[in-house]
Amino acid sequence: MIKDSKRIVFKFGTNILRNDQGEISLAHLYSFIEDLSYLYKEGKEILVVTSGAVGLGAKKLGVDTSTSTTLKQAAASVGQPMLMGIWQDGFEKYGITTAQILLTEEDFSNRKKYLSLRLTLTKLLENKVIPIINQNDAVSPSELEHACFSDNDKLSSIVASKLDADLLVMVSDIDGLFDKNPKEFDDAKLIQKVEKITPKIEKLATGATLGGRGGMITKLIGAKVATTSGLYAKIVNGTTPNIIRKIFDDNVGTTFLPNNNLSHKKRWIAYATNIMGSLIVNDGAKDAILNNQKSLLSIGIVEVCDSFKRGEIVSILDCDGVEFARGISSYDSSDIEKIRGCHSDKICEILGYKFDDDVIEKDNLVLI
Repeated sequence: MIKDSKRIVFKFGTNILRNDQGEISLAHLYSFIEDLSYLYKEGKEILVVTSGAVGLGAKKLGVDTSTSTTLKQAAASVGQPMLMGIWQDGFEKYGITTAQILLTEEDFSNRKKYLSLRLTLTKLLENKVIPIINQNDAVSPSELEHACFSDNDKLSSIVASKLDADLLVMVSDIDGLFDKNPKEFDDAKLIQKVEKITPKIEKLATGATLGGRGGMITKLIGAKVATTSGLYAKIVNGTTPNIIRKIFDDNVGTTFLPNNNLSHKKRWIAYATNIMGSLIVNDGAKDAILNNQKSLLSIGIVEVCDSFKRGEIVSILDCDGVEFARGISSYDSSDIEKIRGCHSDKICEILGYKFDDDVIEKDNLVLI
C-alpha cells in the first residue's frame, strides 16, 4: 500500500519553486521543507531531487540561457550553491542535516560509480541525513542537451529505482494526469489511478512547460521507470496547501501502481544512462528474445551500429529500427561485425578466441 511507503523520493520542478517574477519563491520552498520535515519526523526516509540552479544563476547574472549551453553551465555554477543554501538553511531550522549530491550520467552508466553512489546515499539515509540531489549541469553539457536524464523527472525516477525507494513523488504545477489537456479543455478530468502506462496513456501527455525542461511526457517516462522497478509513483500539484502531507491520499493527484520488479542488475541495464551502441537483429532473433526469453546469438544480428566495447550497454533494434531490448555486450563492436550472421560454433574460428556463445546472455538482457 502506498501509505506504507517508508523511503520516498520527492522531485521539485523549476516552475513549482518559482514565483511569477521567475525568482525562487521562498514561501513555496519553505512550506515544502516544513512538510518534508513533518514526514521525516514521522520516520520516513526522504530524498529530494531539486531543479532551479540554472534559473537562479541566470537571474543573478542577468543573462538569457535559452540559446547557449555554456551560459547554462555558468548559470548553474552560480545558482547551485544558492539553491543548496536555501534547502540547507530551511532544514537546519528543524534540526535536520542535509547533504548535496550532484550527478552526471556517468555516475549511473559506470557500474562501479553507480554502486559507490548507491552506498553513499544509503549511508546518508542510515545517518538520518536528507540528500539534496541535482544534475551537475555546470560540468556536463550533455545533461543539458541530449542525455538520458536531460530532465529531473527521469533523474528522480532513476534515483528512486536504484535506491529501492517505495514511492516517487513528482511535485508539479498541475494536479496530475488528465484525460485531455486541462489548459485547453474545461471538461478535462483528472485520472486518479493508472495501473499501467500503456501507449494510450502516453498519448495523453503534452510537452514542456515554460521555464522547465520537462512536462507531462517526462513525468510519464519517470513514472514508467519507477513502476517497472516495483515502486509507486505520484504526480501532485505543489500549489495545493500542505500537499506533501497529503501524498498518501488516493484522491490527491495521480497515482501510478507498480507493475514489475526488476532485479538491481536489470534495472541498471534497462535505465543505464549511456547506451553506447545498437544491434539490429532479424525477426527470428527478436521472436526468440521476446517470446522465448533467449539470449542474443551472433547468427541473428543483421547490423552493428556505433562503436562500443565488451561490457557496455547496447540497444537491440528490430529491422524497422524499433528498440525492444537492451543488454550488456559480451564482445566489442568490431568483433560482432566479424561474427554477425554466423553460428556460435564459428566464433573461435573467426576471431581466434571466444568469450561466450552469446553476444548478449539472457541474464544480461532486459526487454524495453
